[in-house]
Amino acid sequence: MVQIPETDWATDAILARRETYYAQSQRSFMPYETPLIFKRGQGQYLWDEQGTKYTDLLGMNVCISVGHAHPVVTEAVCRQAQDLAHCTTMFCHPTPAHLAEELVATMPEGHDWVVHFTNSGAEAIDLSLLLARVSTGNIDFLALRSGYHGATFGAQSLTGIAGFRHNVPLMGGIHHVADPNQYRGVFGAGTQPYLDEIDRTITGSTCGKLAGMIIEPVQGYGGIIEMPEGYMKGAAERVRAHGGLLVIDEVQSGFARTGDGFWAFEAHGVVPDIMVVAKGIGNGYPLAAVIVRREISEAMDGKFYFNTYGANPVSCAAGRAVLKVLREEKLQANASKVGGALVGKLRDLQQRYEVIGDVRGRGLMMAIEIVKDRNSKTPGTEETMQVFEASRRHGLVLSKSGAHRSVLRMVPPLCLSMDDVDGIAKAMEASFAEAGVG
Repeated sequence: MVQIPETDWATDAILARRETYYAQSQRSFMPYETPLIFKRGQGQYLWDEQGTKYTDLLGMNVCISVGHAHPVVTEAVCRQAQDLAHCTTMFCHPTPAHLAEELVATMPEGHDWVVHFTNSGAEAIDLSLLLARVSTGNIDFLALRSGYHGATFGAQSLTGIAGFRHNVPLMGGIHHVADPNQYRGVFGAGTQPYLDEIDRTITGSTCGKLAGMIIEPVQGYGGIIEMPEGYMKGAAERVRAHGGLLVIDEVQSGFARTGDGFWAFEAHGVVPDIMVVAKGIGNGYPLAAVIVRREISEAMDGKFYFNTYGANPVSCAAGRAVLKVLREEKLQANASKVGGALVGKLRDLQQRYEVIGDVRGRGLMMAIEIVKDRNSKTPGTEETMQVFEASRRHGLVLSKSGAHRSVLRMVPPLCLSMDDVDGIAKAMEASFAEAGVG
């Protein structure tokens, strides 16, 4: 009988193998000064290789939606893996088709929606860009300056954050417009100036015909920036008037995370033409999807577009289980309740620390923006790093985000409970105190 090789959990050995055998492109994404190694997770908690417990406020980059090692998801995955680990999409299997039907049921009625499964969010973003260009016959595409959509060539071209853009010629026809950031936007607060910027960009930087515009209803890596009231609707009107499509990126904000809707776009009075979903859809198993109007998808007829592991039945079994858990455990309502309570605690903290320039959040998408001075709003990049490093020592896992890495981003599993709120608040306050920032 074949013996499965043992895993070496010695800390030094783990780090040595990573340093020796990982490519630079993979090992460089290391947020902490000293690498953090995880061995086990359960619900909203993680344990490192030494047995230290942490509260996961990052959800493994928003991928863990219903909790680490959720028994319903685990059972569904194991059952499917025992029957058939993979079925390429040139053949048929019921599990992906069931999941497609269930995803369509979450979308606005009155439209004929279809689903294309991919392996990752970045792949799905690339497909959405291709769909928009093929179906409209147009090239020019709008994106937001602090939007993040992935690191593949197409997704990177849409991304507006310099740290994710490599020093090579990226895809042409992409035009970035100012974010309607209500805290530090270039035009200040309000919506109309940012809509006017779209008009100016169309007139001055494009041929006047658009393929589309991509928007995150709540920017993730951009620093938990929610689109203000009226912006998405106004943007959609302008883009569609020039022949383009509204592409909504719900990779981070979807699947009940914002609390007041299953999808974040529901709060904005718009319906997408194309929507990209990923991360929380599989609760850690590789899965993403493009949900699109049928007439748009038909533009791809006659051409092959293939993702080797797209619609993998094991990942799709996880996706079906996620939808079941979200519904039966009422995690959308939980996100609203727990997120609201935690944001309240963070705003109390803001009253005691001048370096906290802004606290914002919707559901379980939350952020603390750190500044050197509240009046100038100069990004507190160094201060953020100090608090971030301290938070690990106080048992919290979160991330540094935003264009200046001056935002503490919190996107925990949706099972985070009211019992966790006080402990998180105390750990956060202890982190600011230890960092010695005022």
